[in-house]
Amino acid sequence: MVDVTPQIDAVTRSLRTEEVDGAPTRIQTIGQEYPAGIDDVWEATTTAERIARWFLPVSGDLRLGGRYQLTGNAGGEVLSCTPPADGSAEYRVTWEFGGGVTWVTVRLTAVTEDSTRFELEHSALVADVPAGMWETFGPGATGVGWDQALVGLALNLGGLDGAISPKEGEAWALSDDGKAFTRAVADRWAAAHVAAGADREQAARNADATYGFYTGQAPEA
Repeated sequence: MVDVTPQIDAVTRSLRTEEVDGAPTRIQTIGQEYPAGIDDVWEATTTAERIARWFLPVSGDLRLGGRYQLTGNAGGEVLSCTPPADGSAEYRVTWEFGGGVTWVTVRLTAVTEDSTRFELEHSALVADVPAGMWETFGPGATGVGWDQALVGLALNLGGLDGAISPKEGEAWALSDDGKAFTRAVADRWAAAHVAAGADREQAARNADATYGFYTGQAPEA
């Protein structure tokens, strides 16, 4: 259907913990450069019609102060919105899912007239993460999901050759190729975890657990 092997290396992933308003907060960052102008990337990531092409159908009021709802996933409030100007753009939303609240910030930076860097930060208060979740899965629990989303965005913006609709993407994720992709990006998030100071063996166990969660099977020994 599509070879996403180049996608694994095209994406950058990092993790840090810092104080936000006096509370320890884990911040995961994922980014990629796309062969599209900043206005096109902004439209792809802020309009309901374009978001549905690469991520999920979304309803609500996608404006400052409005509320949104992704079908079968998170909802929240648009906290800030700065359209493209002088080569940059940004928006920030709450990410409300399963009774918890985290925060997502998307930043766009024009690299050239026809190339834009997309960067997404997902922030969560350490104290609000369900007991045992971080210890079991580490950053891969949310990181792999964002990696899957960036595959769709890359296909939509020409960063990858081929075509997969969000519905087809669900089936692809459980194919042999999809599982290999999940394995690879779970391991990349483990590497980001180690770079942030985690024990290497613990990070590897987290990656194994994440792989099993996303694929419904234990990894090969």
